[in-house]
Amino acid sequence: MKPTIVADPAQPDAAYEDLVQAALDARARAYAPYSRFLVGAALLCEDGRVFTGTNVENATYGLTICAERTAVVKAVSEGARAFKAIAIATDHDPPATPCGMCRQTLAEFSVDLPIVLANVAGRRVQVHLGTLLPHAFRPSDLLDRPAPEGGGAP
Repeated sequence: MKPTIVADPAQPDAAYEDLVQAALDARARAYAPYSRFLVGAALLCEDGRVFTGTNVENATYGLTICAERTAVVKAVSEGARAFKAIAIATDHDPPATPCGMCRQTLAEFSVDLPIVLANVAGRRVQVHLGTLLPHAFRPSDLLDRPAPEGGGAP
């Protein structure tokens, strides 16, 4: 499914350009010697702080962490939990969307998060997380559930 351009009336696209630039700057610091697919992310918090992230690959592949999750982990480790938007920068055309794991990680905090996808050629696409992951598994899916009979222990 191709992302559709979605205008965010609370924050015009031009207002995200600093966030996109932060993602492009972060992309330059990515460690991707195996895929050579450099990704940068910049996560804007409700309190105005911006946390950047890059993808960091590992020779085992399974230990690789994506730029989006790096930004989320940095934000959460500094006490941020409310996010306003994220910009993701690659050299892909059209701009690449987050992987499924990153989508689910972002949905933990905001299913309606605006995402600005950008590439080094200047192309921008704005989409909401709910469009990319319409049926996210949410914390509310776990809360207020009755305990299984017998406490759930084996």
